[in-house]
Amino acid sequence: MILKELRISRHLSQEQLAQMSGLNVRTIQRIESGNNASVESLKCLASVLEVDVATLTQERMMIDKNSDVWRSQPLWLKWWFFINYLSFKPLRKSSVRGMFFCHACGFALCAFAWFDPKALPGGLAFLLTAYFFHLLVWQGDKYGVWYDKPDDTPT
Repeated sequence: MILKELRISRHLSQEQLAQMSGLNVRTIQRIESGNNASVESLKCLASVLEVDVATLTQERMMIDKNSDVWRSQPLWLKWWFFINYLSFKPLRKSSVRGMFFCHACGFALCAFAWFDPKALPGGLAFLLTAYFFHLLVWQGDKYGVWYDKPDDTPT
């Protein structure tokens, strides 16, 4: 349940919420810890927090950063991402950002090479790096190693 997040976002203590809703503090604590709540309790809380009862019953979506998905990956894959990001907690959006930046710089330098041929190796190096980032995004999606939402940007 997202009761705790709603309560905190409105700067209320458990005691204040209990007093405003007419419920016991212990009831609020039980609901926040994940126990089931009666329909009457949910209606009281929903009216105080000015949300629907359905909103209170929603499960909180959270990405577990110590998930078994990352732990179960082979060591070579963890080191592959560590070497590329200098972190064991890779973010997909940083990879996508790097990919777009390298593509833009690579195409710009390749276009500038019409005027100065010395820019062509730099442009090709940027494009190669962009495709390297694309490979990282693909592998990260394949193995599910990202520490942010995988649907931030389409690939």
